[in-house]
Amino acid sequence: MDEQQLTILMNRHTAKLFRIAYYYSKNLHTAEDIVQDVFIKFYEKNIELDADAIERYLIVMTSNKSKDYLKSWHYQKLVLQEKWLHRAGRKMQDAFIIKDEEEMISEAVLSLPIKQREVVAYYYLEGYSIAELSEILRLNENTAKSRLVKGRNLLREKLSSIEWEVLKNDTL
Repeated sequence: MDEQQLTILMNRHTAKLFRIAYYYSKNLHTAEDIVQDVFIKFYEKNIELDADAIERYLIVMTSNKSKDYLKSWHYQKLVLQEKWLHRAGRKMQDAFIIKDEEEMISEAVLSLPIKQREVVAYYYLEGYSIAELSEILRLNENTAKSRLVKGRNLLREKLSSIEWEVLKNDTL
């Protein structure tokens, strides 16, 4: 694989891989780093695959790299610092952003446990079928379905108390 082919691959797959990395890391800069590392590793391995296999391979690489990040000392330190700053009352949140309905849904999805978050993200946000996401995540289809059901139920609980202005006033 030459640099021109890599550039074409990057243009075609970066947005999707970035979203996947963000679903795991919840951080824009970390997601960018993860995607960059995935493309570097893919380039170094110099694997020849067909177009569909390349996309799935890159998704699995991104998923694995993201999971490795969540296990890392750096991430654990950030989580600890965030909890400490939150308790100290130093973390301010913008009230307008919190009230935005899309932001609330995103926050609810990102607050799901990782097993449910990844299935919900692949199914609803990326449009993969149960069979496809079970293959990507290397899960039994029934396990993927049960995680999806649990994720939906958790989202329903988190979002049920919110009064939806857009949905309430929708005249379609």
